[in-house]
Amino acid sequence: MVRSKSAKRFEILAHTVMIFVTVCIVLPFILLFMSSITSETALVRDGYSFFPKEFSLDAYGFIVDNASNVFRAYGITIFVTVVGTAINLAMSALLAYPLSLKNLPGRRILSFYIFFTMLFNGGLVPTYLMYTGIFHINNTLLAYIVPGFLMSAMNVMLIRTFFANSIPDALFEAAQIDGASQFQIFGKIVLPLGKPILVAMGLLSGLGYWNDWTNGLYYIRDTQLYGIQNLLNKMITDLTALTQNASGASTTAIADIPSASVRMAIAFVAMLPILCLYPFLQKYFTKGIALGAVKG
Repeated sequence: MVRSKSAKRFEILAHTVMIFVTVCIVLPFILLFMSSITSETALVRDGYSFFPKEFSLDAYGFIVDNASNVFRAYGITIFVTVVGTAINLAMSALLAYPLSLKNLPGRRILSFYIFFTMLFNGGLVPTYLMYTGIFHINNTLLAYIVPGFLMSAMNVMLIRTFFANSIPDALFEAAQIDGASQFQIFGKIVLPLGKPILVAMGLLSGLGYWNDWTNGLYYIRDTQLYGIQNLLNKMITDLTALTQNASGASTTAIADIPSASVRMAIAFVAMLPILCLYPFLQKYFTKGIALGAVKG
């Protein structure tokens, strides 16, 4: 099939735009890493650069000096992310499946109720009082998991739309004729065919749990229970306080404190696992979001 000149020009333009967007996305990560391996003196003197004039691993040395705390925080965050994401997907899928059934009584009312929670919530103070006074999750790992069970009603709506539009009604009818229960239909038909949207929502939920630091800030006081985000935030705060308290020292002494480069190294360390995981889930993420966002 011979393509027209206009189609070729459009393809070239589309590739050019996508290459430009990709470069704009990748460059900040490169700058972040390069800044983390630049000496503090060079950062203070020359600013951030893609080509560091003075190579230094002092920032990562600072993290290695706190390796025991970092590994413990990583373990807590990995546990919270895995468990929280699993519960998130289970609750979201179990709620989305009945909402995808066109013959469900009260389907529109339930859908509106879920959509309503996307617009309004009780606020921070009532939420804090409920979780600490009723559920007593403060200073426990549940503080990282419970407040983010559903993460967002958007997850439920996207999964519901995917189930309703991507799974033929004939499959449900055939399964019911064969005597399958709703749980059997859900487990043997809906979940396998809903893999793209479930992986996509799982990735979004996992990112939410991994990057969450507000729950740790609100509910966790024991530093032994800090996740990686809260630990790294504490390290940055300690470095900032150390730099400010060194105001009476010489400029050289202050510059020797690797505050700026450590911030870059901490940011890079925090996002590295997600950067490594995302390429393997990208195809499911793209397909799931594209199909799940179609209006049902």
